[in-house]
Amino acid sequence: MNALGGFLRARREAITPAEVGLPTGARRRTPGLRRAELAALAGVSVEYLTRLERGRHPHPSAQVIGALADALRLSSHERVHLHRLVKAGGGTTCAGATAPRPVRPTVLALLDRLEPSPAFVTDARGDVLARTAGFRWLAAPTGLLDVERPNLARYVFGDVRARTAFPDWERVADERAAALRAAADLGDGASAVLAEELSITAGAEFGRRFASAAVLPAGTGVERWRHPEAGVLRLAYESLAVPGDEDHRLVVYLPADAATSDALSAHVMASA
Repeated sequence: MNALGGFLRARREAITPAEVGLPTGARRRTPGLRRAELAALAGVSVEYLTRLERGRHPHPSAQVIGALADALRLSSHERVHLHRLVKAGGGTTCAGATAPRPVRPTVLALLDRLEPSPAFVTDARGDVLARTAGFRWLAAPTGLLDVERPNLARYVFGDVRARTAFPDWERVADERAAALRAAADLGDGASAVLAEELSITAGAEFGRRFASAAVLPAGTGVERWRHPEAGVLRLAYESLAVPGDEDHRLVVYLPADAATSDALSAHVMASA
């Protein structure tokens, strides 16, 4: 039995039928779930689950692992551990992922000219590569910028604070999944790797959106952000392709109504 199979079996045997909404029978050898019960919950065959637990299926798909994580009610910490076990075992590996390309000096200079408006530069997979001070004012309180390399999709699907930051979280989640799907379909290796990661760590919340994404994300529109100082802001955005081989986009936010304009003037402009 490999580490991945051992972890899945241990979690299956530790979770009770009642925890997943199944009746508790009078005659059970173990208080945990039977293989057939977990297989039915995850939508896989018993034979497949048996091979996986015994280490005889070295390359499980991210979608299957995500479905098992959902069925086992894994915590966010356990999902991250599961993702690491899959990577360590050689499963769900996608070639072609590369380090983010640096933002050109002229684009950074353009960002400076956009101050104090919230604006940032992102790559195909959603990494925030550069930003204005105005965007830092907007995004820092949400937790998006807490990590060294912020990523929009990983934040939306992996940080519980995103549901507070975006009052229209469902629509934002659809957009982020669609953007990642479009990039992965065009051969961006980093986007494909991130999609596999989120299929495990976020499970069905991400997986079903990624699988059903049928349109490209909008290049312009209105997003609502909830800011602890300024309240709910309605921000019109423009997502502009940056010329060059880097596959970068410049995203700029502007107030979509008078109340948001006043709030930005009172907070962002004042702090500039």
